Amino acid sequence: MVRIVALTDAGQCLGLKLKVILAEKLGLEADLWYKPQPFGERLREAFSAGDTLLCICASGIVVRTLAPVIQDKHSDPAVLVLDELGRYVIPLLSGHEGGANDLAHSVAGLLKAECVLTTAKAYLKPVYTVGMGCERDCPSSFLREIFDQCLSDAGIDISQVRSINSIDLKADEVGLMALAKALDKPFRCYNTDELATVEAQLSERSDYVFETVGVYGVAESAALVAASEVTGSAAELVVTKIKNAKATCSIARSFQI
Repeated sequence: MVRIVALTDAGQCLGLKLKVILAEKLGLEADLWYKPQPFGERLREAFSAGDTLLCICASGIVVRTLAPVIQDKHSDPAVLVLDELGRYVIPLLSGHEGGANDLAHSVAGLLKAECVLTTAKAYLKPVYTVGMGCERDCPSSFLREIFDQCLSDAGIDISQVRSINSIDLKADEVGLMALAKALDKPFRCYNTDELATVEAQLSERSDYVFETVGVYGVAESAALVAASEVTGSAAELVVTKIKNAKATCSIARSFQI
């Protein structure tokens, strides 16, 4: 369970925004606590129960409150701290083992905030890959529209995108090849066996797409496989599939040293 904790009016506004974004973009259901009482007791109970905490308040408050129940990085849940204006996201506890660093990167991207890493491996670099699907002979305008929207949703710039990717059935799709060329990005396509390896990570499974091309989702699958291929480690969805009348797009991320 994700608990968003806010102690000020401004923090509550950010918390409400976060709750919606986490559900829509990351598929995470979150509960917002505004000035929970008794504060210390409830925060410690949530932490001990293994809840992920996103605290919109001073880091000192969180540290002093949780100090009595902190165990170790292998068992403690992720704890993030944000300022009430949403400018900074800090993974405070369980950065690596608990996933706080990855979540902080995702939240920062969605809020267009700065992720402040203080752990020993803060030099890990994110690799972003775009996955796309479309109708045959899709007009370039539909492809560029959905691509730009996907980047905006992820809060990243075109310079951060490593490649554009799809299923091998689209290897000769003129619009996709033209888009990749115009953006000076590699265009990679994967077969159904390769795309099927990330099936469990898809935000949704489309039976129609499976019956048509042999996988449950093209854009998300291609993005995930491509990102993992670059770094050799697992990837995650930063933007789940979005679509317009003729195309779909998704963005995945993995980390490399």
